Amino acid sequence: MNNKLSRRGVLGGIAATAVIGFSPTRGWAVAGSESRPRDLSPVPVLDGRLETAPAAVGDFSEDFGKLKGGTPWAVLRPGSVDDIVKMVDYARANKLKIAMNGRAGTGADLESHSCYGQAAVPGGIAIDARGLSKIISVSKGSAVVEAGATWAELTHAAAASGQTPPALTDYLHLSVGGTLSIGGIGGTVQKYGLQTDQVISLDIVTGTGKLLTASRSKRPDLFDAALGGGGQVGIIVRAKLKLVPAPQRAVVFSLFYGDLATYLADAEKVMADGRFQVQAGELLRKPDDSGWNYKLEAAAYYSGTTAPDRAKLLAGLRDDRSRAVIEDGTYLDYMFRLDPYETYLKETGHWQTPKPWLSLFLPANKTAEFMRHVESVLTPGMLGAGFLLFYPYLTSKVTRPLTVQPSGSVGYLFDLLSFPDPGVTKAEIDAILALNRRLYDKAVALGAKRYLVGAIPGMGKAEWCRHFGRSWDAFQDAKKRYDPANILTPGQGFFS
Repeated sequence: MNNKLSRRGVLGGIAATAVIGFSPTRGWAVAGSESRPRDLSPVPVLDGRLETAPAAVGDFSEDFGKLKGGTPWAVLRPGSVDDIVKMVDYARANKLKIAMNGRAGTGADLESHSCYGQAAVPGGIAIDARGLSKIISVSKGSAVVEAGATWAELTHAAAASGQTPPALTDYLHLSVGGTLSIGGIGGTVQKYGLQTDQVISLDIVTGTGKLLTASRSKRPDLFDAALGGGGQVGIIVRAKLKLVPAPQRAVVFSLFYGDLATYLADAEKVMADGRFQVQAGELLRKPDDSGWNYKLEAAAYYSGTTAPDRAKLLAGLRDDRSRAVIEDGTYLDYMFRLDPYETYLKETGHWQTPKPWLSLFLPANKTAEFMRHVESVLTPGMLGAGFLLFYPYLTSKVTRPLTVQPSGSVGYLFDLLSFPDPGVTKAEIDAILALNRRLYDKAVALGAKRYLVGAIPGMGKAEWCRHFGRSWDAFQDAKKRYDPANILTPGQGFFS
């Protein structure tokens, strides 16, 4: 993909999308307007383009969740990082909000993969991240990528040199900048932590219009506030990320449990002894629809022709062995295992329905209590064609201060990813959102923290302050330092 768009800027091209300036009294003005307001602020010349046509802004009016949104005034298709610098300056000067929009996905189905309006910027400027989507370099142990590149693209590029990102989300067609802004969790969290824990350095355009490089040793306050900070201190435009040697193959075990206590014991057992390279888990409906089962999914990697000893990997586990499924395939096939499921969801219409997701980090000592409550209130209709991921990890592996963790050495990811059936009513969605709120309140009372994706109604500044806890003051200081005009990513609602 050629990311350097033609330098026609905003003063040439198609009149319908050639924006020439913004007026506080009359909004955006385009080339060919009959009159120019006296308070018109001319748009700078860009390498890319700024668009206000209904089709352009309409594409940015909702996200993957289809629950909350808002139509921006304009969409920036950046042709360079300098375009983002200029438009952040422009937004600040004209008191406009601005936010990056990941525009990830497959084929032509590109959209923000937030699910509750987190990337929305009503009446402001949405930045199309796909304008900056190059894999700049892949070397031994690291890669440099632009923020609009997807983890799928990086995984393929790294594989060509026998490497892989150590921490990957289950679904790879997400933008690098997007997941670094929230955390990025997957089945290797027990060994590597989140994607935010794999960052060597970032290039960020702050809310003051400065392009800065940040790392653990250089501007650590900016680094800490950008990773998992929901786009509040700057727009990530490039990242240098760790790579590790990639295995060739994966043996994947799906193990089933009829009760919660046995699942919890085995899940923590295999996490503690580290026998697998990947570990996940799931709450499933029993085949006779009489209640809930649990599945432990784990993968052992290898290269060459000698596969891991399956009996040794399964030793001491108390799953229902008669139901166990064991598959051996390539590493890349396993990394892209959700692609066929995406195709299925699109074919059945589930991909297009509203998605009231709920994502939490639970303290291990309260997990059984919380899950027994979930078992009593969750219905198959609330899941639709979706699923509920549920598995343990070591909280010490999550090192970035804004990816806040519950107390204790072990946490559990609770990831309720519903895909309601087509035809779901607004009343039914509202009921699920209300349940999300009740579950969140109960989880917080037990010591849980939320993961920034998800749809929880009614979160205000006071609750966000409580959520971030000891990290709040530093986060707020960084916001004042790097985005004093408060123009960045309003959809998160942290400081409003």
